[in-house]
Amino acid sequence: MHLPRLHQFAIGLLVFANGFAQATPPPDLVLYNGKIITVDPQFSIVQALAVRGDRIAATGTNEAVLKLAGPKTQRIDLKGKTVLPGLIDSHLHAPAAAIFEFDHPVPDMETIQDVLNYIKSRASVLPEGQWIYVSQVFITRLKEQRYPTREELDRAAPRHPVVFRTGPDAALNSLALKLSGIDRNFQVTDGKPCLVERDANGEPTGILRSCARFIKYQPSGRQPTFQDRLERLRMLLADYNSVGITSIVEGDAHDDEFELYRRLYESGQLTCRVFVALDVDAQLPMSQIEDRIRKAAQNPYHKYNNMLWLRGIKSYLDGGMLTGSAYMLQPWGVSKLYGITDPNYRGMLFIAPDKLYQIMKAALANDFQFTAHSVGDGAVTAFLDAAERIDKNDFRVRDKRPCITHANFHTPDTIKRMAQLGVVANMQPAWLYLDARTLLAHFGWDRLTWFQPYKSLFEAGAVVGGGSDHMLKIGSFRSINPYNPFLGMWVAITRKGRWLDQPLHPEQALTREQAIRFYTINNAFLTFEEKLKGSLEPGKLADFIVIDRDILTCPVDDIPKTQVLATYLGGKPVYEKPGWQN
Repeated sequence: MHLPRLHQFAIGLLVFANGFAQATPPPDLVLYNGKIITVDPQFSIVQALAVRGDRIAATGTNEAVLKLAGPKTQRIDLKGKTVLPGLIDSHLHAPAAAIFEFDHPVPDMETIQDVLNYIKSRASVLPEGQWIYVSQVFITRLKEQRYPTREELDRAAPRHPVVFRTGPDAALNSLALKLSGIDRNFQVTDGKPCLVERDANGEPTGILRSCARFIKYQPSGRQPTFQDRLERLRMLLADYNSVGITSIVEGDAHDDEFELYRRLYESGQLTCRVFVALDVDAQLPMSQIEDRIRKAAQNPYHKYNNMLWLRGIKSYLDGGMLTGSAYMLQPWGVSKLYGITDPNYRGMLFIAPDKLYQIMKAALANDFQFTAHSVGDGAVTAFLDAAERIDKNDFRVRDKRPCITHANFHTPDTIKRMAQLGVVANMQPAWLYLDARTLLAHFGWDRLTWFQPYKSLFEAGAVVGGGSDHMLKIGSFRSINPYNPFLGMWVAITRKGRWLDQPLHPEQALTREQAIRFYTINNAFLTFEEKLKGSLEPGKLADFIVIDRDILTCPVDDIPKTQVLATYLGGKPVYEKPGWQN
């Protein structure tokens, strides 16, 4: 009997489909009896989750998912515990952070006296003439809310050159200034950004803004080998896993730092998925910048790899709010706190508009996401101007997702333009927590109306994701900046600051659901991977965590106390708290 060709084809499909269904193996792992927050578009909450290989096979009721299990399927009774997608940190500096305390532990410093005591302790163990380097102790986080003076640094270490570095800026003692050739006659002749603060007599005060290249610093103490750096990075990634982080964005990688990640990946020791933004010095000639971008585009890891992807280009557009050099639309104002004496000073913009346009265009055209450190509302505006120019004259930027790094200060117009253009941003709630007290003291309540305006960004449809800007130390609360994502969620929900009597503009707070999206699906969107991770849906990567409380219903101030019980990457545990299944 001869069937019509179409009928034969339909039966063939049915046989194939039935055969495929019969051949589908049971899942490797089933978790059930839980509160599984999927973060799918409906923010569905289910009881059970199945994993096959490195992917999620199914989600649903206990009954439906357990039916899929076979004799070799591992079954975990969650006993009511909460499950979240693996958390993603949208901006950090892991290789540098990991190695920071390689030579010696560095204490927490909350006062000027803490800083001076640390400098004295280093002077007591280092030979005279060796440099003492204090890194990333931000003046906004010191109770005195100021730089240590040149004279204070001199008294703490009169025979050692001292650099107190904070972001792109620094305070130096007299010997460090002398050895660096920075005196009343010093002039910047290379055309690059650098501002030497001076007193009424024209003498350097010791405060230098974006002048690091002129400081003749020489490392002191024990220096790590490449193998040391590799091991310390592996340790830090393991600590990220212990607080629920399964993916990170390396925010400003040098070539040797990318090599560390490559070595870990190729040796099977990479326990976080890594999206890498390669550093590009915007002060180089445009021809050299274009050569670096083209060379990066030829790297094998520029092709998608869900564990290690070289996909970003990073430059610096302005200075920092923690140091008084972020580029603002309005003047900063004279400030003893920040050492600002010019009433018209607006901060520092490092890239001219036309060059910013060229760099951004070159990166996007070579299939890189372009991101720039942009803290002040003036810098955010400049970034959007360049993106809009490309969008109007060259190609649509929405699908290329240019990303503003930090984006702390906004205006209603910048929020609207981000949404219209499809420009995204990585933002760091810990800065609000640690620095709001000082920012209020300097800027006042009204000027901070559009500081980290999370609710307005969400409501406008701009996609922003949460991160830490982790720079130094291992330890999710002791680090600079703290990388505990539950602390970040809590800050975004409460807008509470350390040493602050009231929340900072609570009208900009996120809901708990939004805060979870902030560290999951939104960050996956920032790295072009929202179809692969960031939510717990069939077909996506099986990255998830089990936590000790329901952060949707627990007392809000308990959210930072959340403990991760287990972290799974691609269906395999990369962290487990002993006895967590009991």
